[in-house]
Amino acid sequence: MYTASDLRKGLKIEIDGAPCVITDFQFVKPGKGQALYRCKIKNLITGATVDKTYRAVEKIDKPNLEQRELIYSYQDGDHYVFMDSTTYEQIQLDADVLGDQRFFLVEDMEVEMLFHNNNPIEVTLPFFVEKEIVETEPGVRGDTATNVMKPAKIDNGYELSVPLFINQGDRIRIDTRTGKYADRISKGF
Repeated sequence: MYTASDLRKGLKIEIDGAPCVITDFQFVKPGKGQALYRCKIKNLITGATVDKTYRAVEKIDKPNLEQRELIYSYQDGDHYVFMDSTTYEQIQLDADVLGDQRFFLVEDMEVEMLFHNNNPIEVTLPFFVEKEIVETEPGVRGDTATNVMKPAKIDNGYELSVPLFINQGDRIRIDTRTGKYADRISKGF
């Protein structure tokens, strides 16, 4: 159990059996009365955000969370299979749990998975992943305007904006947190 004085930004707590994280925190000491702790809290399962105020004497539950390193193995239809390298246990996740992160998975990629009561609730990928551009319009020679972007697709159909000098066959680095182009690794043929 946490007390209200333990609250801080980034702390994971449990509210009504659901794991949550404190996204914003404010300590308020009115002229009269006891101190208050105002928090913005995000539910880790649904993504819903609520505002909640705690008094100094209140107790807050600790969630049963476990973080493990897993290796992405393969895709089986709408399921993505991960393996624990120590126990060789396989864990399947639906595409909706992964969201857009599924486009950045590469075989044998190490990921961190957060479990709540032995149920996976969140996957953290490496910050950058390398992918090849399979479809994009060729850049126009002489068009050197800065910050001009064009659409491009990677091997699994994900579409992102890239600079004009990127061509089909080029390998690029993508920021998995934002899904945006970071830089070019190598030119295609």
